[in-house]
Order: sequence, then structure tokens, then C-alpha cells
Amino acid sequence: MVTIVGARPQFIKAAPVHRLLRRRAEEILVHTGQHYDQRLSDVFFDELHLPHPDYHLGVGSKNHGAQTGEMLMKVEEVLEKVRPDVVLVYGDTNSTLAGALAAAKMHIPVAHVEAGLRSFNRRMPEEINRILTDHLSRWLFCPTQTAVQNLHREGIAKNVHLTGDVMLDAVLYNRKLAEERSRILEQLQLDPRSYLLVTLHRAENTDDPRRLKSIVAALNELSVSAVFPMHPRTRDRLRKVGLSIQNPLVKVIEPVGYLDMLQLEANAMKILTDSGGVQKEAFFLQVPVITLRDETEWIETVEQGANRLTGANKEAILEAVERFEVDYTRVSSVFGDGRAAERIVDHLMRDIEL
Repeated sequence: MVTIVGARPQFIKAAPVHRLLRRRAEEILVHTGQHYDQRLSDVFFDELHLPHPDYHLGVGSKNHGAQTGEMLMKVEEVLEKVRPDVVLVYGDTNSTLAGALAAAKMHIPVAHVEAGLRSFNRRMPEEINRILTDHLSRWLFCPTQTAVQNLHREGIAKNVHLTGDVMLDAVLYNRKLAEERSRILEQLQLDPRSYLLVTLHRAENTDDPRRLKSIVAALNELSVSAVFPMHPRTRDRLRKVGLSIQNPLVKVIEPVGYLDMLQLEANAMKILTDSGGVQKEAFFLQVPVITLRDETEWIETVEQGANRLTGANKEAILEAVERFEVDYTRVSSVFGDGRAAERIVDHLMRDIEL
């Protein structure tokens, strides 16, 4: 079996599955290099106890077409050499689509973890990646009932499995570890519930100067402390359009590892993000999340009242920071029981001979 990853969220999702899969099958790990920065890649492998990749394709940052095309070519070369029984892909990145396309063209069955998500915004590259990958896959492992229903509406019903969310598995497994090992709060001199946590990286925000300017304006008007681990892509876009964080209350830091990020999330008063994974981690950790997007594929978090969508609107962001609160006694679990990886591996082992 070949597992293809390339970005931070995929490392997190792959770790719980890998722990169980390696006991029952031979797994070859392919890293496309989509997240090429050591701070966004190597540290996650180490902290999540993932083995170093058998193949590192070193594709790096490029425009979507060039990046996906180079990944497709290099993944195909690996699959030609390895000839696996299954290709396992995660989420909605260009690495996901390239892996699924390469496998499908070589008639190798594809298994998609986190299938069925839809934001219904096809201007998002991730939405295109999700849809195409789902329609190429033989096994579709869905984190929620909503995801199952989305696939059914598109005529996909065979081998659709409601497993729960592997990111919940990861949070439950690593939460205590983060408390024991992370020193990020002490390093940044932060008290629990005394700060906001900010993440920003999606193309819909960073590549649109109008949206980026509005979000930065909101951050510059915050009246409470905030920590902003800044993605290299975001740093580059800010520099190119001449924007900067001027607010002394906003502490911009380098990207952090998984355990440090969990610790920052768990102890924040609120989280502002455009990341799908961070939205869920906030939900699992019972921290109110303000999503800097106009829609979300994790609609359940909004329906449960734990996620406020503000888009890039400055006034809406500041109002949510000031007023948005969550009554977690009214929030129910919709992402499973923390045993998604077990179900995924069981389904695969029952259906294939390895």
C-alpha cells in the first residue's frame, strides 16, 4: 500500500491510520514535498512518530497547475516502481489529487480519507481537488453523516463508509502529550485564555489583496493579545502587497510544530482561522472559532453554534472577537468517537488481499 501526503493536515491525519496499518500491511510513505519548509514538515513527522518517507519528491511551492503536474509525473514514477495494491490519499490538497489521478490512470484502486466534504465554492482549489478525488476513489471514508449525504447527492453510494474523523483520533491521542512536552506558553509568556490564536494561509484570502487588506486591518484593530504563527506563504503575500501587522498586541511568530499548535489552540480564548483542520481542532478542544471564510466544508461546526463565519469582513471579525461565545453544554459530538482509523484499516483489510 502507498500512502501519499504532502502538507501539515495530511501528516496529522495519516498518523493514526499509520499506527494501525503498519501492524497489518506493508505501507510505503510518499511525501510530495508540497510543504517544503522544515517547520511545516519534518517537525510533524518527528512529533507524530511517522517514519521518514520512503520517497520524498521535493516538488515544493509552485502555481497550482505546475505543482499538480509535477506531482502527477513524480508520483506516477513511484507507482510504476512499487506497483501497490492500493493508494491511500488524505484530504483536499494538490498532493491528494495528484496521487489519486496517478493511481487511477494506472488502474490502482484509490482510498480517500476525509471523503465527501463540500464547501460548494468551486473557486476554491481545494473544492475541485475534493470532488475529483472522490469520483476517482474506490473507497470513500467519510468523517460525518453530512459527507455521506453529499456523496449520495452526486451519485456515489458504493463503498462509502462513515468512519468518524481521524483528526479527532489524533487530538485525543496527542492532547496529553502536548500538555507534558510543549513549552510554548512559557516561551511566549502566555496565560491560558488570555490570547487569541490566528492562522491564515488559504489562497482565497492571501491571493486576494482586498480580502487580505481587510483581515490585516481587523488584526491591527484588535484590543486583546493575539498570537499569529505566520505561514511562509502569508508572509510572502503580505510583503508583496505592502501590508504588515502594526498592532503591538499581535505577536507574529514562526510556524510551530503539532504539539505546540495543539497547546496554543487548547489554551486560546478564541481562534481566528481560515484552516479547515484548525476549525475542527478548535471544535474538539471546545474553543470558539471564528472562520475567516464565507463558507466552510465543516458545516457541522457552524450548525452546532461553535463556529462563526465572518469572511474577510473587518467589522464582522471584530464583532465576533468581542461577542461570539459558545455554550458547549449544547454542542454534541458529530465527528465520531476517536476510532476512525480503526474503522478505515478494518474496511481496507476486509476488502483487499495484501
